[in-house]
Amino acid sequence: MIGLDTNILVRFVSQDDPVNSPRANAIMNSLSTEEPGWIAVTAIAEFAWVMTRKYRVTRTDLYTLVDRLLTRPDIVVEQADLVHKAANLFRRGNAEFTDYLVTCSGQAAGCTHTLTFDRKAAKSAGMTLAS
Repeated sequence: MIGLDTNILVRFVSQDDPVNSPRANAIMNSLSTEEPGWIAVTAIAEFAWVMTRKYRVTRTDLYTLVDRLLTRPDIVVEQADLVHKAANLFRRGNAEFTDYLVTCSGQAAGCTHTLTFDRKAAKSAGMTLAS
C-alpha cells in the first residue's frame, strides 16, 4: 500500500500544475488492487478544505470527488464508512465538510455530543453550541 498526501490528490483533480499534475497522474494511474493507494482521514479533510476554499468547487462537485475516491477499487480510505457518512450529510446540509467529519468522528467514538462555538456547525452539522 502507498500513502497519498493531499497535494497528490489536489494536483490529480485540479490538473493545474504543469510539473506536478503529470506526476500525480502517473502515481494515481500506477495504483492497483494489489498495491492500492491509502488516504488518511486528515488528507480527506485537507482535500475538502482546499477544493472548496481555493478551487471553489460546489457542494455537489466535492461530494462527487470524495465519492470517487471512496469507490475506487485501487484506493483505501481510512475510516471509509465514517467519511462516506460525512459526505452524505455534507451533500444535503449547509455546514462545511470538516464539520460533518468532526461530528461523525465524535459519534463513532461514543461522544454524546460535540461542542462548538460555530453557530452554523451547531445548526447544520449536529454539533452543540457551547455556552
